[in-house]
Amino acid sequence: MTVHFIGAGPGDPELITVKGQRLIASCPVCLYAGSLVPEAVVAGAPDGARVVDTAPLALDEIVAEIAAAHAKDQDVARVHSGDPSLYGAIAEQVRRLRALGIPYDITPGVPAYAAAAAAIGQELTIPEVAQTVILTRTAMKSSAMPEGEDLATLGASRATLAIHLSIRNLLEIERQLAPLYGADCPVIVAYRVGWPDESYIRGTLADIREKVRAAKLTRTALVFVGRVFAQHEFPDSALYDANQPHILRPKRKP
Repeated sequence: MTVHFIGAGPGDPELITVKGQRLIASCPVCLYAGSLVPEAVVAGAPDGARVVDTAPLALDEIVAEIAAAHAKDQDVARVHSGDPSLYGAIAEQVRRLRALGIPYDITPGVPAYAAAAAAIGQELTIPEVAQTVILTRTAMKSSAMPEGEDLATLGASRATLAIHLSIRNLLEIERQLAPLYGADCPVIVAYRVGWPDESYIRGTLADIREKVRAAKLTRTALVFVGRVFAQHEFPDSALYDANQPHILRPKRKP
């Protein structure tokens, strides 16, 4: 018996991996986070499978479901949105499983920031503009941010930022980042990435809050900040440069 933590991607049922889809189809028990994972993702569970939406359940109740499946020697598909390694809340589940001696594995999924970048046709790392992407969030009602991970510290790098779980904290984002990136720095708010009602709001640190307020967005959104979203003039990378030979493209003789 194994608990399979599966990243379902951000919303589009077709963005789940082939392996994740196969595991869901093979497990007699399927526990999915219904607030963020569409039912279409788990529709492939076998006939007669126990399929449970864990959105209204507390951690102890989720672990009890897993323990009951373990007692019956039944594999469990534990389906999370996006990629389980990012804000997936699997660490506390894994800790419980280890204590109970229940085996598990993890199948990665498409993270929201990657799906959003694809949807807007954007590379997040552009030569001589930004070569670093920082995935972070801000502290509101959730757990506090560790020391040194505040936006002012991270923003000093001027890297491309993908700020999760912070759509209601845009005033603080503007306050901390405008002195570092400039008030005119591009911001993109990606709402419900991969879902039928997904939308993208473009603005700057100075005006994005008003635009989001007008759109009445209050949850399930990702905030991108960075100069890459405005750059059209930049040097080509060395990857395909004919004047940059490498082991797979050796220098040609005259």
